[in-house]
Amino acid sequence: MIRRATRHDVAAIGELFLRARDAMIYLPPVPDDVRARLGGLIFERTEVWVAEDDDRVVGFAGLSGDELTHLYTDPPAQNRGIGGALLDHAKTLRPERLGLWVFQQNDGARRLYERHGFRLVKLTDGNGNMEQEPDALYEWRPPQSR
Repeated sequence: MIRRATRHDVAAIGELFLRARDAMIYLPPVPDDVRARLGGLIFERTEVWVAEDDDRVVGFAGLSGDELTHLYTDPPAQNRGIGGALLDHAKTLRPERLGLWVFQQNDGARRLYERHGFRLVKLTDGNGNMEQEPDALYEWRPPQSR
């Protein structure tokens, strides 16, 4: 089930983000002073939607304008269609355009985005992101507007 996140989901969102992010060993670790506040920061700064399985948050998507700012699935729940379901839901919420950034080394996410109709717009050397890690800009538009 996908639903709009509530304040009650803040801790689960933060914990899931950290589990997923910590699995990305090519990235620097999230600073300790930020870790405890992450769920609240994400919830306050974006429109958050969560995917639940047995009343447990197993994924979430964050939207800001026409940008998908976050898409994370709990590592044990990956490859079960949760990320794709959240992507499809995000496209219904932003039916004209959806853009996103992804780290170039995140091959699984890049394959997911491409399978769901996103096209690569540009690659960067990472100078524009906090992690200083090469990233890629993707964009989705409905078929009639391409």
